[in-house]
Amino acid sequence: MSGREQQQYDLVLIKELEITLDSCTLGLAAVDEVWPNLFIGNIAVAQNKKTLSKLGITHILNAAHSKQGSIGDQSFYGNACVYCGVPGEDSDHFDLSQYFKSAADFIHKGLKYDHGKVLVHCIMGMSRSATLVLAYLMIRQRLSLQDAVKHVVQKRAIYPNRNFLMLLHKLGEQLAFKRKMCPLL
Repeated sequence: MSGREQQQYDLVLIKELEITLDSCTLGLAAVDEVWPNLFIGNIAVAQNKKTLSKLGITHILNAAHSKQGSIGDQSFYGNACVYCGVPGEDSDHFDLSQYFKSAADFIHKGLKYDHGKVLVHCIMGMSRSATLVLAYLMIRQRLSLQDAVKHVVQKRAIYPNRNFLMLLHKLGEQLAFKRKMCPLL
């Protein structure tokens, strides 16, 4: 397949994913459980210690760390939650894939924690946070990108930008290749 044919093929796959994302009939809530004990939420939830306590959140992954409107670090949460910050930008040029593995590892570790519950958030809980959760489902739960998207949109209205969808598509190709070479991965 030529480079141009590959680009066209990739674009068709991304458009199919966008159709799946558009099919979601849910309204955008402040927080939703999208996998057992794994939540996607917005900044308001992440900054509401009472709500976090009520949900039983033990780990917080902030996909918009250090961005305007997104406060939070380990000192903000104290001993109540383990915090991890990813300085993600919701743009067509930001390479969020550099954080896929570390974010998936943090989520996995949080879910393995005794009674662990993980909140992944950004500002609105639609693009950056959703992308990191989809990467987790692909890396640690071995879901295809299509299956991960189909699963999450049944639980939450998400809409990763096209750049993030392309990065997830590339992740899926890399994982498929690695698993073909070594099925235990």
